Amino acid sequence: MEVIFMNRLSRMSGQNEEHAQLWIGEEEGAWHLGWSRYEEGDRTDAIWYDGSSWDELLHVYRHQLAIQMGEGYRPLLQGLFHENDDLKSRSYGGQRLHCYSELYGNEGLYMDLCIWRRKRAASDRKAPYFIATNRLLRMISAFVPQTIDELMQLPGVGESKASEYGEQWLELTNGLERSTSFPLDWVYSVLKEQEYESWLYKQREQKYKQELDRFTTRKQVLEGMKEGYTLEEIVNRSGLSRRELIELLETLDLEGYDTDCLLDAELAVMSEEEQEAVWSAYEELGDTFLKPVLHKVYGEEKPGGSNLEQVYERLRMIRIRFRRHTETEQNAG
Repeated sequence: MEVIFMNRLSRMSGQNEEHAQLWIGEEEGAWHLGWSRYEEGDRTDAIWYDGSSWDELLHVYRHQLAIQMGEGYRPLLQGLFHENDDLKSRSYGGQRLHCYSELYGNEGLYMDLCIWRRKRAASDRKAPYFIATNRLLRMISAFVPQTIDELMQLPGVGESKASEYGEQWLELTNGLERSTSFPLDWVYSVLKEQEYESWLYKQREQKYKQELDRFTTRKQVLEGMKEGYTLEEIVNRSGLSRRELIELLETLDLEGYDTDCLLDAELAVMSEEEQEAVWSAYEELGDTFLKPVLHKVYGEEKPGGSNLEQVYERLRMIRIRFRRHTETEQNAG
């Protein structure tokens, strides 16, 4: 195996310095990604990736490296993520407040705020995150504002939110003891740089885990289509819902992947006349909304003998082909 990249990392553990190596190797067209840790003269090896996809290796690399850096390891050579290191500089002050609130927040108050948000979202018929983000509730729980003026010193609280929800938040915070005060300038000196950096890499770990999960799911769907799996089989393989899978098929088709085999198999239950009627409805009504097409083809009543969700699935699958056909005609013109 030829090692094409290697970097050394270290961290302090008590009075001792621990060392590790991160390496990427290539052998007969296969990529290998590994981690070697040295502790008290012993070496422990872990293989993070072994396969043929460089893109997949990079996703695994970023996620696993963020985990290790969140645990305190720091590299001898910088630039391990192959990207601009803007996470630390973006909204520096707000990030530090967010970090402190996650590390030192009042968990009981945070849970009370979450319960309040759930009730308020239900009464207002809004998504909970429209009312307040987890990040904002964490900061309220950590800094325990006692007045509207203090509340508005928290990032994410403007005049509108303070006016609409401020009094209810203060009902939960008033009377609670707090060991800190406003303004919050003290956070920047109290929060240790090592704590802040480790927290930042934990944020990256979550970000890269999501990216890796999306990459893995996409790979499973592409492999499933190539192997001739049915929609249900790919759902079971990928963990996506049927609707999420069809939405992904729309994206893959736009990117030029061949979805026809899967579409053919799933649409085989529809007669040619029914498919032509749906196509004609798209030509007449456009492809933005499905409900008018449903009513045009089947009338105002629910299609007999069919599950409504299944009918919508088929409308979406025919729309994939309709949009591809429309784009091809536009490009040709």
